[in-house]
Amino acid sequence: MEAATTSPTPGTRSIEGVKAQRIVDATRTCVAARGVAGATFDHVSREAGVSRGLLHYYFGTKERLLAEVVRRDCDLRMEALDVQLAGVQDADSFMALLRAQLEDFVTATPDLVAVIYELFTISRQNEEIAAEFAELLRRTRTHVARLLAAKQAEGVLRLKADPEAIADVLFGLADGLAIRMLSDPGRDWAPTVEAGVRAARSLLAD
Repeated sequence: MEAATTSPTPGTRSIEGVKAQRIVDATRTCVAARGVAGATFDHVSREAGVSRGLLHYYFGTKERLLAEVVRRDCDLRMEALDVQLAGVQDADSFMALLRAQLEDFVTATPDLVAVIYELFTISRQNEEIAAEFAELLRRTRTHVARLLAAKQAEGVLRLKADPEAIADVLFGLADGLAIRMLSDPGRDWAPTVEAGVRAARSLLAD
């Protein structure tokens, strides 16, 4: 199965390795704690233990840095999904994997959820970020659609609609549930997640 494209966000220079991951993690932490307005390059650079000049050199603007954070995290999640799906042989296992992905998205990376929604807000006012955000959605949608089509070809799934349409619905469910779950962390969300899984299954299997 084809991995997600990992070319740099337009207008950025490629930065890899431990330092890059520190910057990504620091940005998520600062946005979650301070919001986009408060997550300045000064705060991010101190959190990451790198110079402010390095952030400017590689990312140029805060908006591009946010887009890069989301891109990198989504690429990593898509790569992990490729590996995990390789061993899935039936619809029940596939649905269990989707449920685990949602729960991990909310519990392990709540800062990323905050960054995604902040980036969406920025995209409503910034044409460059809007284009990058739309491209990110397109890439993740087509990647998951290919995975769904491959599992149908293997006989694991019986898709009830176009793979890209189903991928959009799955992301829509995950995005909506994530923001509700994070907004009310004390609630027992298990029944709601189960309902979401049943809804998703209706598009994926008999």
